[in-house]
Amino acid sequence: MHCPFCGHDETKVIDSRLAGEGRQIRRRRQCLNCNERFTTFETAELVMPRLIKNDNSRQPFDENKLRSSMVRALEKRPVPSDQLEEAIGHLIHKLRTMGEREVPSRLVGELVMEELRALDEVAYVRFASVYRRFQDITEFEEEIKRLQKISETAASREQMSLLPELLGKKSG
Repeated sequence: MHCPFCGHDETKVIDSRLAGEGRQIRRRRQCLNCNERFTTFETAELVMPRLIKNDNSRQPFDENKLRSSMVRALEKRPVPSDQLEEAIGHLIHKLRTMGEREVPSRLVGELVMEELRALDEVAYVRFASVYRRFQDITEFEEEIKRLQKISETAASREQMSLLPELLGKKSG
């Protein structure tokens, strides 16, 4: 690290602490030439994978494009913006932790649908209809039936997990 005051290339670290909710390291440094002190911040540089489009072209991941497509699907729906940002954060985290340099854009679309399904079922169907290029009303119906099955399965799992608790309370 070069000293910002004299340009000398040797500095020593005096103190290191976590910063930015544990996502950065704050370091106090001192120049070995002029003895001036300064602070640096170190963060991990995590590169997002490139997207492989359907025509096999590659393009960089664009968080703004992701956000705008999700906002469009959620338009006039009762979903707070902090929940949207949390969903985007989940999606980005999943992509980063895959450790892949390139991922199919279809995978990103499926991950978006997964997040939208958890946020708002109407937004999910809106996004799915555009993403999967629904041609007629029967495709909407099929998707809604599939969504209902998923919801019913999730509800029955929740009820089954409550069963041992209820049985334990009755016998006690």
